[in-house]
This record gives sequence, structure tokens and C-alpha cells, in this order.
Amino acid sequence: MEKIVKQGLLYDFYGALLNEHQRSIYEAFVYDNMSLSEIALDQGISRQGVHDLMKRCDKSLEDYENKLHLVEKFMAIKDEIAVIENKAVDDEIKQLAGRILEQL
Repeated sequence: MEKIVKQGLLYDFYGALLNEHQRSIYEAFVYDNMSLSEIALDQGISRQGVHDLMKRCDKSLEDYENKLHLVEKFMAIKDEIAVIENKAVDDEIKQLAGRILEQL
């Protein structure tokens, strides 16, 4: 999985477990595509401070995933529903699987 996609998924599942400061910086980097220097200037901290905070956040999010496996389970369910959608012969089942995939 591409790193930025993985970061986004991990944040979607576990971001609420980070403190507000961590969330704002992480969102600026991952979602707003700001550089470390831009974030540092905006937050009034050093570029190295932003870099270190991002590393700690990534590690925390990875640790949560290693313990809970929510992203892994989500991706497995999504893949299984896609298989159902592709193999279903009944149009109603295909539509239902398609709606479930859209909601994920």
C-alpha cells in the first residue's frame, strides 16, 4: 500500500487517539500536503521538531494497528465484498455489495 494512503487509513482509524497538537500537524502534512518547513513556520516550531513529531505519530499509529489490526480487517472485508460483487449472478446481490463498498 502506498505510504500516504496507509498514513491516511491509520489516521482515519486511530487519529482520535493522538492529542490535538499531534492531530493538527499530522493533518497539515498528510491531508493538506504542507511541507515540514511550512508547518514549522505556521506552528512556530523547528522543522526538526515537526519531523520528530511526525515520526512519533507514525509510530503511535503503527503501534495501534499492530495491536488492534483494524485497518487490516477493514481491507480484508473490503476485498471480500469486492469478490462477492464480481462473482454474484443475482443483480440484487451485486447492487447490495456495491452499496456496501461505497459505504466503506
